[in-house]
Amino acid sequence: MKAPITRAALGIAAFVAIAVLANWLVSLTPAGNRGADFTENKIFTLSDGTKSILGELDTKVVIRYYASRNAEYTPGQFKLHMRRVDDILKEYKNLSNEKIRIENIDPEPDTDAEDSANLDGIRSVDEQRSLYLGIAVSALDKKVVLPFLNPNEETMLEYQISKAIAEVSSPVKPAIGVMSAFDLAGMPAMMPGQQSQQPWVIYQQLKESFDLRDLGMTPEKIDPREIKVLFLFHPAGISKETEFLVDQYVLNGGTVVACLDAFSVAAQMIGGQPNPMTGQPGGAPTSSTLPTLLSAWGMEFVSDKVLADPTHATLLGAERKGIAVLSLPQSAMPQKDNIITKSIDSITLYLPGAFKRSAGGGVTTNSLVRSSTGAGFVDSFRASRLDPTLDTSLKSEGTAFDLVTHLTGNFKTAFPEGKPKAEEPEPAPGEEKKEEAEKPKDESLKEAVKPGNVFLIADIDAFYDRFAYNVQNFGGMQMASPMNGNASLLLNLLDQAVGSKYLIGSRSRAATRRPFTVIKEMEAEFEKEVGGKIQEFEQKQQEAISKLQELQSQRSEASSPLGTPEQKAEIDKLREQQVVYSRLIREEQKDLRREKDNLGGKITLLNVAAMPTLVILFGLGFFLKRRSSTRAR
Repeated sequence: MKAPITRAALGIAAFVAIAVLANWLVSLTPAGNRGADFTENKIFTLSDGTKSILGELDTKVVIRYYASRNAEYTPGQFKLHMRRVDDILKEYKNLSNEKIRIENIDPEPDTDAEDSANLDGIRSVDEQRSLYLGIAVSALDKKVVLPFLNPNEETMLEYQISKAIAEVSSPVKPAIGVMSAFDLAGMPAMMPGQQSQQPWVIYQQLKESFDLRDLGMTPEKIDPREIKVLFLFHPAGISKETEFLVDQYVLNGGTVVACLDAFSVAAQMIGGQPNPMTGQPGGAPTSSTLPTLLSAWGMEFVSDKVLADPTHATLLGAERKGIAVLSLPQSAMPQKDNIITKSIDSITLYLPGAFKRSAGGGVTTNSLVRSSTGAGFVDSFRASRLDPTLDTSLKSEGTAFDLVTHLTGNFKTAFPEGKPKAEEPEPAPGEEKKEEAEKPKDESLKEAVKPGNVFLIADIDAFYDRFAYNVQNFGGMQMASPMNGNASLLLNLLDQAVGSKYLIGSRSRAATRRPFTVIKEMEAEFEKEVGGKIQEFEQKQQEAISKLQELQSQRSEASSPLGTPEQKAEIDKLREQQVVYSRLIREEQKDLRREKDNLGGKITLLNVAAMPTLVILFGLGFFLKRRSSTRAR
């Protein structure tokens, strides 16, 4: 009798050992770290953009992950976030075809690991104790540091890591081609004693991160293999020949960021008004647009008037309201998960134009910043003078207008007949008109060979030093600090556009910490029901305490320190009521906790028991089906 039992026990033990060893061996392989993601927003699955970035890696990338795991004072929130980072980094490694190496480092105090963290630019988030949570991503001779992986910014984690990998795996700074009617890089003094023109602050900031190439307003070519992003900043007076080059750049899969304006205050301040002595323009025109390209892209830019919006009007100095100076909060940014606008509290636009969507284009349009439906167009000059009569004369069109928008997809050419012919000057009197040369074969693109991206911004003053920064000089050094979210908007936009084509238009992820909505609603019902009783008892208890204090005060004024017998009896009764109500409140609070615990127990039991029960029922059904089939044979 013992032998069969022994054999059965040994068999079960062997089966368990084989299962454990097999599970361990499989976990060491890439396949063992993969699984199916059945969550609502695929929160445990990397995005297609990240997968594409990892698929194109051609160099080794090292991610040093610094996390204080063993410290007793590490907050629970940090520990949960560490596990989330562990999971996502494991996914990066699995999908990288062995191009990514993860180094997990616990920088305990006074160790080489802590020295390594400091050398990598990872700093403790606690001034009193060593508490680290950050990563350093490096490849070749480049390194990007994320000094603190904030648990409250979990939705941005994948984007931050993917952007860092894309940046370090690119051997050179991304090139941005700049075309502007302004001298953004500044100008030296033209004559002795004349003051030189300083570079724009935004230009200096961009130069720190990117290879800026000033193309001028009449470049000979724009090569998308060299120029990562084409930055059109107030391209006033742009020629058709230049628009054609931009058109071909986009059709080749290029990315354009175009800042246009209906009435530029910066152009006026720098010298946009005509010289009163000569009548000639003193600088850049006040208005800019892309007349041929926008219509082909299915967009219209209102540049002869400025947009006024009473909902977002700005109160300026001396209590003067700028109805066309728009302070736009997060509520004016409709895409709440967009990387570009997600972390920006507000931006301010100064006498902006606006974009309208027209027929055609054939591309996807995503609005990043919009006006309210109460907006309308007003005279530019009157708006620049803060004319108070505009408040009452404004006629709303009843629609919201795009102020910052993103176009993406396969664009069609704005020049179906090919490159426009440059206009030749009329011959002087007595000269013969030159014979037209044979027209060369048209080899221009008529539709996109790759998907392109175009970002449109309806204002350039938002990035002018005076309106975007607080600029101060200390000992000959210029110090600039942002005064609103304007610079962050442009920097975020360009940062995303140059990082990788797969990051353009990417979104933040859904959070892993999801609220249990049904449970919250049930708890709210309990609290509403029991809370009413508690509130009633507390009110009666307070009334009893107030009466008790009043009677004790009367007793102290009486000749006898004990008071009258009636007062003594009433005091004893009120004290008894106070004790009773205190006990009732405690009982109701216990009932509330008991209801919550019961609910939590049921949910836990359901989570723990539901799957095993389903497996057992499935196995039982399979067994009965096989048994019936065997009997039938």
